Amino acid sequence: MAQYADKKKAAAGAQDALAARIALVRNIGIVAHIDAGKTTTTERILFYAGDSHSIGNVDDGNTVTDWMDQERERGITITSAAITCSWRGHQINIIDTPGHVDFTIEVERSLRVLDGAVCVFCAVGGVQPQSETVWRQADRHGVPRLVFVNKMDRMGADFEKCVGEIREKLGATPALMALPVGAADSFRGTIDLVDMKFLEYSESDSGSTVSASEIPADLLETAAAARAEMVELVAGDDEELIGEYLENPEIPAERLRPAIRRATMAGRIVPVFCGSSLKNKGVQPLIDGVVDYLPSPADRGAVSGTDAKTGERRGRSFDDQHLTALVFKIATDAFVGRLFFIRVYSGVLKKGQNVYNPRTKKRERILKLVRLHADKQTEIEELGPGEIGAAVGLKGATTGDTLCAEIQPIVLESITAPEPVMFMAIEPKSRADRDKLDASLAALASEDPTCVVRQDADSGQTILSGMGELHLGILVDRLRREFHVAANTGKPMVSYYETVTAPGAGKAVFDREIAGKRLFAGVAVEVGPRKRGEGISLEAGNGCRELPEELAQAVEAGLADGVSTGVLARYPMMDLEARVTGVEVGEPESASPIAFRSAAVMAFREAAMAAKPELLEPIMRLVISTPSEFVGEVIGDVNARRGQVRDMEERGDLKVVSAEVPLAELFGYSTAIRSLSRGRASYTMEPGEFAVVPRAVREQLLNR
Repeated sequence: MAQYADKKKAAAGAQDALAARIALVRNIGIVAHIDAGKTTTTERILFYAGDSHSIGNVDDGNTVTDWMDQERERGITITSAAITCSWRGHQINIIDTPGHVDFTIEVERSLRVLDGAVCVFCAVGGVQPQSETVWRQADRHGVPRLVFVNKMDRMGADFEKCVGEIREKLGATPALMALPVGAADSFRGTIDLVDMKFLEYSESDSGSTVSASEIPADLLETAAAARAEMVELVAGDDEELIGEYLENPEIPAERLRPAIRRATMAGRIVPVFCGSSLKNKGVQPLIDGVVDYLPSPADRGAVSGTDAKTGERRGRSFDDQHLTALVFKIATDAFVGRLFFIRVYSGVLKKGQNVYNPRTKKRERILKLVRLHADKQTEIEELGPGEIGAAVGLKGATTGDTLCAEIQPIVLESITAPEPVMFMAIEPKSRADRDKLDASLAALASEDPTCVVRQDADSGQTILSGMGELHLGILVDRLRREFHVAANTGKPMVSYYETVTAPGAGKAVFDREIAGKRLFAGVAVEVGPRKRGEGISLEAGNGCRELPEELAQAVEAGLADGVSTGVLARYPMMDLEARVTGVEVGEPESASPIAFRSAAVMAFREAAMAAKPELLEPIMRLVISTPSEFVGEVIGDVNARRGQVRDMEERGDLKVVSAEVPLAELFGYSTAIRSLSRGRASYTMEPGEFAVVPRAVREQLLNR
């Protein structure tokens, strides 16, 4: 009995130790619109945390997280980089994500595995289009956020306006943790509204020394009012603080911080900090905010998945001993080969361990585990709950796969990638390069779910699809530099899709003699439309339950063939459902996978043609900032490009025009907008949705 009690006590002690360790972990992402200062902010965090001994700058091409040649040449982040640092005894795992719309999948899969995020906003630009996109992505994954209003040193910086746009455009409830002291050239520090101190940052040691002093008298009233508003927001719905607040609104800092943390994790407020990363001001309070207000893996609760044996929903908490981990990214390293980025939710992933992949139903072996530091790795023996690292040695895994214990298999929610909007033909420069090109393209596609490679059924060409001209350009550049493959490429073109707009049914019989043997199969199919963005649903099970598994799989493959080749112009199809309603079998010897696959394709196409098929084109959300004297020309040009103006607002001395324009009409737009505005207008765009093409455009596409 005493022995049992000792074991129970030891187990409880181990659980307490695990909980205490995980409470000191923060998995965060740095997300924002392009050029808002994400990478610069990350560099300062690493410097102040002692993880790097010098501050890197984007313009100098020496940042830690922008390590790719393409990133340093262009001054933009292309791939999300993971890095680990320490602050106040806490382990902070940071993922610096891209801001350019062409690489939105990097943000999506990072937010999928993170517990919190820091959203960086430009104090001049405010809430910009990609800011809204990443905010919606964080909403979808339920990720608590902090806001850092950056670039307070820039001319035109407006902290209050930026906070107002967060409230109005994003529907969030910002709670000010800091106030800027001055703006533009006069920006000299921040006011900490929790401790009510004026913080100044020394220039002699790159802002490492932070001096706290009393708030200047001329700012005290403003700071007191801002703190009172923040405390009211925090205490309003907090059961632990509301009674104390009603008795005395002057809540002390030590009581306020836990309440801010609870409100942040519940999504009721978004704490707002401010500063200038480039000028080394305001970053340390932000890191304190990450530790004080963002959740640990334990705070996020159990991860939800599907039991691979029963199909039932189940949760896995951090203290569950069975392994549960998610592969959220794949990268190719020149020295170790393929790196599989992994977030562990429960159990322990060890070097040399066998893991089970429910998707492939196979075991795989972890040959090596590494801790990530951008493009560098430190080999480790294990990854525990809440940790992020990378594995070497997996063969069949892909982005979104779950790794788990075979005795208790679970499938976590996968990672969905947006449909590509642009494509180009690509071919090797010599016959000797063909196999090398195919292998290199397969490697790129396995790394990047938005990179899609297919063979054109009519021309036999290899088609490379992606999220935009920049994305395709980076992929081709990587083929040349990393994989040493020389290739010829065609002109980038718009990726059109097909869909159906009504229910339809079709039936086909395949009855032919091939090589002296009669092959027979009959398949009936029904198709129908789905809401835009819901994707494809193929159901062959009920209609094929009388068939052997091999023939049922052939029918499913036929449906997939029909979806991938379309019925109008051989474009892939999207947003439809198809199900097999019946099959017809002849003599036993005439049943063949080839016959059933062919019959399924023919039946699907007949059903799709009866379901009023239409062509879809990608529509881009375009935001143009222009001096007011050029607004007329800009709007006229948008209308001429089949676009629709959705909104127009003033931002300082500029007019900001929001419009939706078909991607096909935006080739060469950067030159056109410069010409219209004498070089004074700028624009950003991001994918919106797919829409049915007008009748005249449809005829052009079908007849070209």
